[in-house]
Amino acid sequence: MNPYDLKKVLAGVMKGEVSDDATDLKSASRDTSLFTRMPELVIFPKNTEDVQAAVKEINRAREAGAEVSLTARSAGTDMTGGPLTTSVVISFTKHMNQVAEVGGDYAVTEPGVYYRDFEKETLKKNLILPSYPASRSIAAMGGIVANNSGGERTLEYGQTERYIEEMDVVLSDGTQTTFKALTPAELEEKKKLQTLEGDIYRKMDEMLTKNAELIEQHRPKVSKNSAGYGLWRVKDATKNTFNLAKLVCGSQGTLALWTKAKLGLVKPKEHRAMLVVFLYDLNILPEIVKRVLTQHPESFESYDDHTFTLAVKFLPGMLSQMGFLKAARLGVDFIPEAAMVATGGVPKMILMAEFAEDTIEEADRKAAAAKAALAGLHVQAKIEKNEKESEKYWIVRRESFALLRKNVHGLYAAPFIDDFVVPPESYPEFLPKLNALLDEYKSHFIYTIAGHIGNGNFHIIPLMDLSKEENRQVILELAPKVYELVISEGGTTTGEHNDGIIRTPYLPMLFGAEMVALFAETKEIFDPQNIFNPGKKVGGTFADIKKDMIKSQT
Repeated sequence: MNPYDLKKVLAGVMKGEVSDDATDLKSASRDTSLFTRMPELVIFPKNTEDVQAAVKEINRAREAGAEVSLTARSAGTDMTGGPLTTSVVISFTKHMNQVAEVGGDYAVTEPGVYYRDFEKETLKKNLILPSYPASRSIAAMGGIVANNSGGERTLEYGQTERYIEEMDVVLSDGTQTTFKALTPAELEEKKKLQTLEGDIYRKMDEMLTKNAELIEQHRPKVSKNSAGYGLWRVKDATKNTFNLAKLVCGSQGTLALWTKAKLGLVKPKEHRAMLVVFLYDLNILPEIVKRVLTQHPESFESYDDHTFTLAVKFLPGMLSQMGFLKAARLGVDFIPEAAMVATGGVPKMILMAEFAEDTIEEADRKAAAAKAALAGLHVQAKIEKNEKESEKYWIVRRESFALLRKNVHGLYAAPFIDDFVVPPESYPEFLPKLNALLDEYKSHFIYTIAGHIGNGNFHIIPLMDLSKEENRQVILELAPKVYELVISEGGTTTGEHNDGIIRTPYLPMLFGAEMVALFAETKEIFDPQNIFNPGKKVGGTFADIKKDMIKSQT
């Protein structure tokens, strides 16, 4: 079956659009990763029935021997190549973009809803999904769920997996079902079904039971993870339930396509105080983290001296994007930081611990207690008692890399070691080794380090000239060295950005051959024809990384 025939067939069974328009294809060929893949078709389903029809037709084509597949896409902010394919993209933001319901502590949403619109609806009831990512203004719910996203509030509230309650999904044979928490009796009833759904329940329950010890042994020991399949999440021993929605969350559209999800929500605390710590000696970083965490900050973020210096350097550009009055006020606020850079007294790291409580008095008390806990350590610390005062630190944390990317011409954002997690107690040994590794390649890129310091999640996104073959080779040389160091410290290769093209080949290094075999078995159970997003999570190779890497900014 050639692309023209497939377009005709899909157009005949769907209410939504089927496009091979050059603009649509080009738009779907990129995300925010360092890859490009040009699809053959982009389809825009109007409803679940359209998704089912598309899956059935792709399945028929696959059974007939055609090399076709289906890859889900929402906002396209993924940094791993997760929504990229040379076959068919199924794009949800055009039509399947409604928040169906907001209840007392939950919301029901379609995958094409932008988080900014989702939050507008939930805030009407003073509720939020606290696992929102840093890209909250441009990300959509499809990717947030597919990647098991987390962000600045993850320290207190956890990743998206914690909030997934139910999912309506389309399986790889085009049938529709709902994954939710099942009691043992309900699970046994599901296993009686003589359908793909029944087969999935039978085989997954058997596999999870048979390999329970192995799975638990290889469960990442750090506080956040989006690498591999979350096999350890399906069975909840405390509640004695079995929930496959917890597995589909974080699976990057490789097991099933979700069309509606029910997510738990929380009521945000109204008042905040921030403890800002200027750190000059990385050796005492674990002790600082340990002492501050006793006061339970909602978020505990950081950025390094590279970020700090570059943010001050490009301060005019940052301020120019704001209104005059706000820019003027923030410009004055940044004078002490500019003076630090001018006099060479730049700290190694700036740490931001934000305490959120129902009253400002309690938030201030916790920030003060955290500051007092640092007595005797060689640090400078101060408390910002309202969000206007702390705003400049959040601006640097959230916007510095975007500013750098806009101001350094000829270089491209190349996320390939952008999301690893290590235990905080490993910092004194880990960070110098990491910096030494990065220094070996400093002629090939510039970079900043920012991260969720409270749970060891670091974001390093180099800027590189990818038109040079030697720089593209660095990506394949440096990443395994960094990941070897991360894994040796008991860490994981990705905390919230997922595997995609860039990290799937490193899963054997992280989990070992036996667990990777279980991931392959999981994929086979859900998707025996391999029609959903092939090459991600299972089957991706280093050759894929090399082949599909962009070679210029155009």
